[in-house]
Amino acid sequence: MRMHALRGAISVEQDDADEIRERTVELMRELLDRNDLTPEDVVSCIFTATPDLKAAFPAAAAREIGFDQVPLMCAVEIDVPGALPKIIRVMAHYQSADESHRARHVYLGRAKALRADLESAQ
Repeated sequence: MRMHALRGAISVEQDDADEIRERTVELMRELLDRNDLTPEDVVSCIFTATPDLKAAFPAAAAREIGFDQVPLMCAVEIDVPGALPKIIRVMAHYQSADESHRARHVYLGRAKALRADLESAQ
């Protein structure tokens, strides 16, 4: 088994608990689908949210869709002037027995602009 790190991000339109939950679920499902993973394959996840998102914890949304046995942590993203607002990011660590496996990162909504250089992210 080999350890991999997978990145992803998604934008939200407003600081609303329901929207943060819905967008986080969308992001995590897409990460799993694109990488042929289940929550049981995931070792840990670190979520960050831009300082303008305070209504809910992204990790709580991930727990609702099967990540309840995965160590999850939330943090605030660095408030860099000019950075994209209202963005949720995740770094997921997971195991794969497939030696040829390559992580397929996921950037959705306005967050696509964060890693336009990664073809696999779009």
